[in-house]
Amino acid sequence: MVIRTPPRLETGEPFPTLYWLTCPLASRSIGGLESGGFMRELNDRLTDDAGLAASYREAHERYRRDRDGDDDGGASESAGGMPGRVKCLHALYAHELADSNPIGAVARERIEPLGCPRPCVTPAPDAGGVQRVAGHPAFARRR
Repeated sequence: MVIRTPPRLETGEPFPTLYWLTCPLASRSIGGLESGGFMRELNDRLTDDAGLAASYREAHERYRRDRDGDDDGGASESAGGMPGRVKCLHALYAHELADSNPIGAVARERIEPLGCPRPCVTPAPDAGGVQRVAGHPAFARRR
């Protein structure tokens, strides 16, 4: 459901998104939360709940350590709006799945179980990649 990307591009430039959400069902579900205004609610909760805000800052620091290692020159931001706001639930949910993120966990409670009946991709016949599984709900058109 999540891949870990290299923290730097080939040019040496930082790439801030360490954990990338790859599951189409999860991505669609998280997108539904974002378009439904859930991020405003989460930002309000960060303002009102000191414990949640502290846990979010801790997740931000872990993310930076995972991404930057001993490099103190990494970006002060991490991903998804951390540490001060909720900007991208996709990144925060991916962080929750790969490590732990309190905002990603709140989103997780809203969307899981995802109802995935089986893998959505299989190895391609040419062994050079993957192909979609026909009829999988991850690729069904939304109405």
